[in-house]
Amino acid sequence: MLSPAVKHAGAGALLLALWFYPGLAQAQAYPSRPIRLISPNPPGGANDLIARIVVTRLAEVLQTPMVIDNRGGAGGTIGGEIAARAVPDGYTLLAGSISTHSFSPVIQPRLGYDPIRDFTPISLFAVAQNLLVVHPALPVTNVRDLIAFARAKPGTINYASGGSGSTSHFAVALFASVAGIASTTVHVPYKGGAPAVAATVGNETQFYLGPMAGSIAQVKAGKLRALAVGGAARSAILPDVPTVREAGLPGYEASGWFGLLGPAGLPRVIVQRLNKAVHDTVGATEVQRQLLEVGAEGSASTPENFARFIADQLSTTRRLVKQLDLRFD
Repeated sequence: MLSPAVKHAGAGALLLALWFYPGLAQAQAYPSRPIRLISPNPPGGANDLIARIVVTRLAEVLQTPMVIDNRGGAGGTIGGEIAARAVPDGYTLLAGSISTHSFSPVIQPRLGYDPIRDFTPISLFAVAQNLLVVHPALPVTNVRDLIAFARAKPGTINYASGGSGSTSHFAVALFASVAGIASTTVHVPYKGGAPAVAATVGNETQFYLGPMAGSIAQVKAGKLRALAVGGAARSAILPDVPTVREAGLPGYEASGWFGLLGPAGLPRVIVQRLNKAVHDTVGATEVQRQLLEVGAEGSASTPENFARFIADQLSTTRRLVKQLDLRFD
């Protein structure tokens, strides 16, 4: 049995440790209340679907409620700005993407945040295939048919995107440029991926190229026809659908990514806690299965690697936009 003096000394040492290492107390207490995750997209879109799959499990791992706050619009930058300005205490996080951190920062000159300086990268959590789909009424069955039709009948084909700066906007604008049909097709932006897919199902627009998660259900239901996937390799979900490269455009590749970020200045101990939780989440068999069903793959990273990844993606987007002289109306 410890003497009162020893007990006192031990308690004093603990208090001293907490005094000099306040992060220790933070780590032990976090999270102690619900966490708000900003999903910078409308409900039902691909980004939001993927975020919800991850967050459902992440809340269980962290043993605390996580509330999804949908702040769609402007290619995800409205939600991105809200997250960037939040208090860096770990209770407001962002489901970031290629849209918020790689594309919008390049094409939107008056962005309300800096994608590097204003955020703390925590971990990548998924990468996703883009899927090129057309309305079944369009008389095309492959990528070459689509390109030929667009060139033969300029101004008669509309393509949808989830809005200026969105993941689908970059993917489809890059496709139109590489295919040489940017001047013969009409871009119609919507307020998110879900309404863009709905517009293509309704034949308001004739084709769409964006995250597979938003359109795979409509393809399986026969309401849209899949022509190609945008990544470097075919999708395990649609193994018979070729990549855009295989279908005739060797210069094309565009995939999506999704990750967890906090405001700049997020304490290291909280970053480490969340990073471990993301690893545990995307490593779960059920989460991997659910992500795969919507055309995504769970992929966690260290905070440092995620930071480098974001910087590399941003640099690549800038290079492509300049090299191809992409125009985003």
